Amino acid sequence: MQQQEYVSVTEFCNGHSISTTVITQLKEYGLVSIVERSNSLFIPLEELPKTEKILRLHTDLDINLEGVEVITRLLERIENANEELIRLKNKLSLYE
Repeated sequence: MQQQEYVSVTEFCNGHSISTTVITQLKEYGLVSIVERSNSLFIPLEELPKTEKILRLHTDLDINLEGVEVITRLLERIENANEELIRLKNKLSLYE
């Protein structure tokens, strides 16, 4: 069984000079995953790049959470479409 590593939400927020409520709001919008253990909140390590990207959109570009949600969903759709395109190109190359 693979052990997953986590970063404390409090440490993450202190490092980025933000309130923990921002991360809680991101979780409420379904943008990040948060795990609760021993009455503390943690972010899985593999979620950190995504969380930091969302946080930059929200804080640096001053985009509201609804806008960040839309942007994130669109980026996911583009990434999925690109993966599908690559898969289909590879499949097509087998027949050429």
